[in-house]
Amino acid sequence: MLLPQSEGQLLRIFIGESDKYEGKPLFEWIVAEARAAGLAGATVLRGLHGFGAHSRIHTSKILRLSEDLPIVVEIVDTSEKIEAFLPRVDAAIKEGLATLERVQIRFYRSGEQ
Repeated sequence: MLLPQSEGQLLRIFIGESDKYEGKPLFEWIVAEARAAGLAGATVLRGLHGFGAHSRIHTSKILRLSEDLPIVVEIVDTSEKIEAFLPRVDAAIKEGLATLERVQIRFYRSGEQ
């Protein structure tokens, strides 16, 4: 459980928009798996411009629309829950990058009393 003023981990996964796993977009699969694992939450960010291991530029510029824009999935939870989740995600990602950072949880609220 995330508690205010507690230490946690930020898992940041860099993949491509066109990456798939089990027939669905990989970023959707990761979010569904994070939810099923009971993680605190996940956010998917779509990049406008970037490159990865192959050094190919992916951009959203009008003259060169890409269907494989950079995607970043961010998940924050306790170190234990993130570490338990990593092997499942690792097995699904064929190309990409995953990073871990220590974070300090300042608050985690649902808006419900």
